Amino acid sequence: MTSNFIDYVKINTRSGHGGSGSSHFRREKHVPKGGPDGGDGGRGGHVILKGNTQHWTLLHLKYKKHIFAKDGKGGEGQRRSGLQGEDAIIEVPLGTIVRNTETGEIIAEITKQDEEVILLNGGRGGLGNYNFRSATNQSPHYAQPGEMGEDLWVILELKVLADVGLVGFPNAGKSTLLSVLSAAKPEIADYPFTTLVPNLGVVSYRGFKSFIMADIPGIIEGAAEGKGLGTRFLRHIERNSILLFLVPSNAENIQEEYAILLNELKLYNPSLLDKERILCISKMDLVQSDEDHKRILSEIPEGLPHIFISSILQQGLIELKDLLWKTLQDAQPTVVPEIVENEI
Repeated sequence: MTSNFIDYVKINTRSGHGGSGSSHFRREKHVPKGGPDGGDGGRGGHVILKGNTQHWTLLHLKYKKHIFAKDGKGGEGQRRSGLQGEDAIIEVPLGTIVRNTETGEIIAEITKQDEEVILLNGGRGGLGNYNFRSATNQSPHYAQPGEMGEDLWVILELKVLADVGLVGFPNAGKSTLLSVLSAAKPEIADYPFTTLVPNLGVVSYRGFKSFIMADIPGIIEGAAEGKGLGTRFLRHIERNSILLFLVPSNAENIQEEYAILLNELKLYNPSLLDKERILCISKMDLVQSDEDHKRILSEIPEGLPHIFISSILQQGLIELKDLLWKTLQDAQPTVVPEIVENEI
Protein backbone atom coordinates (compact mmCIF):
# COMPACT_ATOMS: atom_id res chain seq x y z
CA MET A 1 0.00 0.00 0.00
CA THR A 2 1.35 3.42 -0.97
CA SER A 3 1.12 5.94 1.85
CA ASN A 4 0.09 9.54 1.26
CA PHE A 5 2.10 10.63 4.28
CA ILE A 6 5.30 12.07 2.82
CA ASP A 7 7.67 13.70 5.31
CA TYR A 8 10.90 13.84 3.28
CA VAL A 9 11.56 15.24 -0.21
CA LYS A 10 14.64 16.37 -2.12
CA ILE A 11 14.22 19.32 -4.51
CA ASN A 12 16.41 21.38 -6.83
CA THR A 13 15.58 25.08 -6.37
CA ARG A 14 16.75 28.04 -8.43
CA SER A 15 16.04 31.74 -8.12
CA GLY A 16 15.55 33.92 -11.18
CA HIS A 17 18.30 35.79 -13.03
CA GLY A 18 18.18 39.57 -12.93
CA GLY A 19 17.26 41.38 -16.13
CA SER A 20 19.92 43.35 -18.02
CA GLY A 21 20.02 47.13 -17.93
CA SER A 22 19.26 48.96 -21.15
CA SER A 23 21.84 50.89 -23.13
CA HIS A 24 19.43 53.23 -24.87
CA PHE A 25 19.52 56.86 -26.01
CA ARG A 26 16.68 59.26 -26.36
CA ARG A 27 15.89 59.73 -30.04
CA GLU A 28 13.02 61.97 -31.08
CA LYS A 29 12.24 64.02 -34.18
CA HIS A 30 13.40 67.30 -32.70
CA VAL A 31 16.00 65.81 -30.31
CA PRO A 32 18.42 63.94 -32.57
CA LYS A 33 21.12 63.74 -29.93
CA GLY A 34 19.23 63.06 -26.70
CA GLY A 35 21.04 61.71 -23.71
CA PRO A 36 21.08 58.16 -22.29
CA ASP A 37 17.72 56.95 -21.01
CA GLY A 38 18.21 53.22 -20.59
CA GLY A 39 16.18 51.71 -17.73
CA ASP A 40 17.23 49.16 -15.13
CA GLY A 41 16.63 45.44 -15.40
CA GLY A 42 14.08 43.75 -13.13
CA ARG A 43 15.04 41.62 -10.15
CA GLY A 44 14.89 37.88 -10.59
CA GLY A 45 12.25 36.00 -8.62
CA HIS A 46 13.02 34.72 -5.10
CA VAL A 47 12.41 31.16 -3.95
CA ILE A 48 10.24 31.53 -0.85
CA LEU A 49 9.06 29.02 1.76
CA LYS A 50 5.63 29.71 3.23
CA GLY A 51 3.84 27.99 6.12
CA ASN A 52 0.35 26.69 5.36
CA THR A 53 -1.81 24.83 7.88
CA GLN A 54 -3.86 23.31 5.04
CA HIS A 55 -0.90 21.07 4.22
CA TRP A 56 -0.27 18.15 6.59
CA THR A 57 2.44 16.36 4.61
CA LEU A 58 4.90 17.05 1.81
CA LEU A 59 2.87 14.94 -0.62
CA HIS A 60 2.20 17.90 -2.94
CA LEU A 61 5.97 18.23 -3.47
CA LYS A 62 6.71 14.55 -3.99
CA TYR A 63 6.90 14.76 -7.78
CA LYS A 64 8.26 18.33 -8.04
CA LYS A 65 11.98 17.72 -8.40
CA HIS A 66 12.70 21.22 -9.78
CA ILE A 67 11.23 24.51 -8.57
CA PHE A 68 12.49 27.57 -10.44
CA ALA A 69 11.57 31.22 -10.02
CA LYS A 70 11.15 33.40 -13.12
CA ASP A 71 13.87 35.66 -14.53
CA GLY A 72 13.59 39.44 -14.42
CA LYS A 73 12.97 41.33 -17.66
CA GLY A 74 15.48 43.68 -19.26
CA GLY A 75 15.22 47.46 -18.95
CA GLU A 76 13.91 49.64 -21.80
CA GLY A 77 14.25 53.14 -23.17
CA GLN A 78 12.69 56.19 -21.55
CA ARG A 79 14.13 54.91 -18.24
CA ARG A 80 11.56 52.13 -18.03
CA SER A 81 12.58 49.38 -15.64
CA GLY A 82 12.08 45.73 -16.54
CA LEU A 83 9.46 43.66 -14.72
CA GLN A 84 10.55 41.68 -11.67
CA GLY A 85 10.62 37.92 -12.07
CA GLU A 86 7.76 36.02 -10.44
CA ASP A 87 8.70 34.48 -7.09
CA ALA A 88 8.45 30.72 -6.63
CA ILE A 89 6.51 30.13 -3.41
CA ILE A 90 6.83 26.69 -1.85
CA GLU A 91 3.98 26.09 0.60
CA VAL A 92 4.89 23.64 3.36
CA PRO A 93 3.20 22.27 6.48
CA LEU A 94 4.15 23.72 9.85
CA GLY A 95 7.12 21.92 11.34
CA THR A 96 9.09 21.74 8.07
CA ILE A 97 12.84 22.25 8.14
CA VAL A 98 15.08 22.79 5.11
CA ARG A 99 18.58 21.37 4.88
CA ASN A 100 21.43 21.93 2.47
CA THR A 101 21.78 18.57 0.68
CA GLU A 102 25.57 18.70 0.57
CA THR A 103 26.37 19.99 4.08
CA GLY A 104 23.29 18.86 6.01
CA GLU A 105 23.09 22.36 7.51
CA ILE A 106 19.63 23.60 8.51
CA ILE A 107 18.83 26.62 6.34
CA ALA A 108 15.31 27.46 7.48
CA GLU A 109 12.45 26.28 9.69
CA ILE A 110 8.75 27.01 9.30
CA THR A 111 6.55 26.87 12.42
CA LYS A 112 3.80 29.49 11.87
CA GLN A 113 0.90 30.02 9.51
CA ASP A 114 1.86 32.36 6.61
CA GLU A 115 5.45 32.59 7.88
CA GLU A 116 7.72 33.32 4.92
CA VAL A 117 11.44 32.68 4.56
CA ILE A 118 13.44 33.58 1.46
CA LEU A 119 15.34 30.42 0.60
CA LEU A 120 17.16 31.84 -2.41
CA ASN A 121 17.42 35.51 -3.42
CA GLY A 122 16.72 36.45 -7.01
CA GLY A 123 19.55 38.06 -8.96
CA ARG A 124 19.62 41.86 -8.94
CA GLY A 125 18.69 43.65 -12.15
CA GLY A 126 21.47 45.46 -14.00
CA LEU A 127 21.60 49.25 -14.09
CA GLY A 128 20.73 51.02 -17.34
CA ASN A 129 23.13 53.45 -19.02
CA TYR A 130 21.18 56.42 -17.58
CA ASN A 131 22.89 55.67 -14.24
CA PHE A 132 26.39 56.03 -15.70
CA ARG A 133 26.10 59.50 -17.23
CA SER A 134 28.53 62.10 -15.93
CA ALA A 135 30.09 65.42 -16.85
CA THR A 136 32.99 63.64 -18.50
CA ASN A 137 30.93 60.84 -20.07
CA GLN A 138 27.66 62.23 -21.31
CA SER A 139 26.93 59.33 -23.67
CA PRO A 140 27.70 56.09 -21.80
CA HIS A 141 27.11 53.07 -23.98
CA TYR A 142 27.53 50.76 -21.04
CA ALA A 143 24.75 49.04 -19.06
CA GLN A 144 25.07 46.34 -16.42
CA PRO A 145 24.06 42.76 -17.06
CA GLY A 146 21.72 41.22 -14.49
CA GLU A 147 23.04 39.06 -11.68
CA MET A 148 22.70 35.32 -11.99
CA GLY A 149 20.20 33.55 -9.76
CA GLU A 150 21.22 30.99 -7.13
CA ASP A 151 20.90 27.23 -7.54
CA LEU A 152 20.63 24.81 -4.63
CA TRP A 153 19.54 21.24 -3.91
CA VAL A 154 17.65 21.10 -0.62
CA ILE A 155 15.98 18.49 1.58
CA LEU A 156 12.59 19.32 3.06
CA GLU A 157 11.91 17.35 6.22
CA LEU A 158 8.68 17.43 8.19
CA LYS A 159 8.63 17.08 11.95
CA VAL A 160 5.05 16.95 13.15
CA LEU A 161 4.05 19.82 15.46
CA ALA A 162 2.11 18.44 18.41
CA ASP A 163 1.93 19.11 22.14
CA VAL A 164 1.76 15.46 23.18
CA GLY A 165 3.49 12.55 21.48
CA LEU A 166 2.31 8.99 22.12
CA VAL A 167 5.22 6.61 22.59
CA GLY A 168 4.85 2.86 22.93
CA PHE A 169 5.34 -0.57 21.46
CA PRO A 170 3.02 -1.75 18.68
CA ASN A 171 -0.42 -2.72 20.04
CA ALA A 172 -0.03 -0.60 23.19
CA GLY A 173 -3.33 1.13 22.41
CA LYS A 174 -2.02 4.45 21.07
CA SER A 175 -4.35 4.64 18.08
CA THR A 176 -7.35 3.64 20.18
CA LEU A 177 -6.57 6.34 22.74
CA LEU A 178 -6.21 8.99 20.02
CA SER A 179 -9.52 7.94 18.48
CA VAL A 180 -11.47 8.30 21.74
CA LEU A 181 -9.81 11.58 22.78
CA SER A 182 -10.18 13.29 19.38
CA ALA A 183 -12.03 13.05 16.10
CA ALA A 184 -9.04 11.46 14.34
CA LYS A 185 -9.75 8.09 12.78
CA PRO A 186 -6.49 6.14 12.70
CA GLU A 187 -6.52 2.54 11.51
CA ILE A 188 -6.98 0.20 14.47
CA ALA A 189 -6.49 -3.58 14.48
CA ASP A 190 -5.20 -6.33 16.74
CA TYR A 191 -1.84 -6.79 15.08
CA PRO A 192 1.52 -5.00 15.25
CA PHE A 193 2.35 -1.96 13.09
CA THR A 194 -1.24 -1.06 12.26
CA THR A 195 -0.11 2.57 12.39
CA LEU A 196 2.34 3.14 9.56
CA VAL A 197 2.30 6.95 9.56
CA PRO A 198 1.89 9.58 12.30
CA ASN A 199 -1.71 10.60 13.01
CA LEU A 200 -2.73 13.93 14.55
CA GLY A 201 -5.79 14.69 16.63
CA VAL A 202 -7.02 17.83 18.35
CA VAL A 203 -8.08 17.00 21.91
CA SER A 204 -10.81 19.26 23.27
CA TYR A 205 -10.40 20.21 26.92
CA ARG A 206 -12.98 21.78 29.22
CA GLY A 207 -14.72 24.25 26.94
CA PHE A 208 -12.78 25.99 24.21
CA LYS A 209 -9.32 24.82 25.21
CA SER A 210 -7.51 22.19 23.18
CA PHE A 211 -4.14 20.61 22.53
CA ILE A 212 -2.68 18.48 19.74
CA MET A 213 -1.76 14.83 20.20
CA ALA A 214 0.33 12.77 17.78
CA ASP A 215 0.21 8.99 17.46
CA ILE A 216 3.70 7.93 16.36
CA PRO A 217 4.13 4.47 14.76
CA GLY A 218 5.15 1.86 17.31
CA ILE A 219 8.72 1.57 18.50
CA ILE A 220 10.40 -1.78 19.05
CA GLU A 221 13.67 -2.66 20.73
CA GLY A 222 16.41 -1.86 18.24
CA ALA A 223 14.41 0.82 16.42
CA ALA A 224 17.29 3.29 16.74
CA GLU A 225 19.42 0.76 14.83
CA GLY A 226 16.85 0.42 12.07
CA LYS A 227 14.72 -2.50 13.24
CA GLY A 228 10.96 -2.47 12.70
CA LEU A 229 10.03 0.91 11.22
CA GLY A 230 13.43 2.15 12.37
CA THR A 231 14.06 5.83 13.01
CA ARG A 232 11.89 7.02 10.14
CA PHE A 233 9.23 8.51 12.43
CA LEU A 234 11.23 9.13 15.60
CA ARG A 235 11.98 12.64 14.30
CA HIS A 236 8.34 13.58 14.87
CA ILE A 237 8.77 13.13 18.63
CA GLU A 238 11.38 15.90 18.70
CA ARG A 239 8.70 18.61 18.44
CA ASN A 240 6.48 17.37 21.26
CA SER A 241 6.36 19.12 24.64
CA ILE A 242 5.23 15.97 26.47
CA LEU A 243 6.00 12.33 25.79
CA LEU A 244 3.12 10.12 26.89
CA PHE A 245 4.45 6.58 27.26
CA LEU A 246 1.74 3.96 26.78
CA VAL A 247 2.35 0.55 28.31
CA PRO A 248 -0.52 -1.98 28.44
CA SER A 249 -1.53 -3.51 31.75
CA ASN A 250 -0.84 -7.01 30.39
CA ALA A 251 2.82 -6.26 29.65
CA GLU A 252 5.22 -8.83 31.10
CA ASN A 253 7.15 -6.16 32.98
CA ILE A 254 5.99 -2.53 32.84
CA GLN A 255 9.21 -1.04 34.20
CA GLU A 256 11.32 -3.02 31.73
CA GLU A 257 9.12 -2.05 28.76
CA TYR A 258 9.28 1.62 29.76
CA ALA A 259 13.08 1.36 30.12
CA ILE A 260 13.41 -0.12 26.60
CA LEU A 261 11.32 2.67 25.11
CA LEU A 262 13.35 5.28 26.96
CA ASN A 263 16.60 3.74 25.80
CA GLU A 264 15.53 3.77 22.14
CA LEU A 265 14.75 7.48 22.39
CA LYS A 266 18.10 8.10 24.07
CA LEU A 267 19.97 6.23 21.33
CA TYR A 268 18.17 8.26 18.67
CA ASN A 269 18.49 11.67 20.34
CA PRO A 270 19.58 12.07 24.00
CA SER A 271 17.88 15.49 24.22
CA LEU A 272 14.51 13.72 24.06
CA LEU A 273 15.03 12.68 27.67
CA ASP A 274 14.81 16.35 28.69
CA LYS A 275 11.11 16.44 27.77
CA GLU A 276 8.29 16.01 30.24
CA ARG A 277 7.33 12.33 30.55
CA ILE A 278 4.13 10.68 31.74
CA LEU A 279 3.53 6.95 32.00
CA CYS A 280 0.05 5.83 31.01
CA ILE A 281 -0.99 2.25 31.83
CA SER A 282 -3.55 1.34 29.18
CA LYS A 283 -6.02 -1.55 28.82
CA MET A 284 -6.90 -1.51 32.52
CA ASP A 285 -10.15 -3.30 31.60
CA LEU A 286 -7.98 -6.44 31.39
CA VAL A 287 -7.04 -6.21 35.10
CA GLN A 288 -9.28 -8.61 36.97
CA SER A 289 -7.89 -8.69 40.50
CA ASP A 290 -6.40 -6.45 43.18
CA GLU A 291 -3.21 -8.55 43.06
CA ASP A 292 -2.71 -7.66 39.40
CA HIS A 293 -3.27 -4.03 40.28
CA LYS A 294 -0.70 -4.18 43.07
CA ARG A 295 1.78 -5.89 40.74
CA ILE A 296 1.37 -3.09 38.21
CA LEU A 297 1.89 -0.44 40.89
CA SER A 298 5.08 -2.15 42.05
CA GLU A 299 6.50 -2.06 38.52
CA ILE A 300 6.05 1.68 37.98
CA PRO A 301 9.37 3.62 38.25
CA GLU A 302 9.50 5.73 41.39
CA GLY A 303 8.74 9.42 40.97
CA LEU A 304 7.37 9.06 37.43
CA PRO A 305 3.95 10.72 36.91
CA HIS A 306 1.53 7.95 35.93
CA ILE A 307 -2.13 7.30 35.31
CA PHE A 308 -4.38 4.30 34.61
CA ILE A 309 -6.87 4.27 31.74
CA SER A 310 -9.14 2.07 29.67
CA SER A 311 -9.88 3.49 26.22
CA ILE A 312 -12.50 0.82 25.58
CA LEU A 313 -14.43 1.62 28.78
CA GLN A 314 -13.39 5.29 28.60
CA GLN A 315 -12.15 5.21 32.19
CA GLY A 316 -9.52 7.66 33.42
CA LEU A 317 -9.65 9.77 30.25
CA ILE A 318 -10.81 12.98 31.97
CA GLU A 319 -8.07 12.57 34.58
CA LEU A 320 -5.57 11.96 31.78
CA LYS A 321 -6.56 15.17 29.99
CA ASP A 322 -6.34 17.09 33.28
CA LEU A 323 -2.82 15.78 33.87
CA LEU A 324 -1.71 16.52 30.30
CA TRP A 325 -3.14 20.03 30.39
CA LYS A 326 -1.50 20.84 33.73
CA THR A 327 1.83 19.49 32.51
CA LEU A 328 1.56 21.51 29.31
CA GLN A 329 0.94 24.70 31.27
CA ASP A 330 3.94 24.00 33.49
CA ALA A 331 6.18 23.13 30.54
CA GLN A 332 7.82 25.62 28.23
CA PRO A 333 5.26 27.01 25.75
CA THR A 334 5.56 25.74 22.20
CA VAL A 335 4.22 27.04 18.92
CA VAL A 336 0.82 25.48 18.33
CA PRO A 337 -0.68 25.86 14.85
CA GLU A 338 -4.23 27.13 14.51
CA ILE A 339 -5.82 24.22 12.72
CA VAL A 340 -9.16 22.62 12.13
CA GLU A 341 -9.30 19.13 13.54
CA ASN A 342 -8.30 16.59 10.98
CA GLU A 343 -6.38 13.41 10.51
CA ILE A 344 -3.45 12.69 8.27
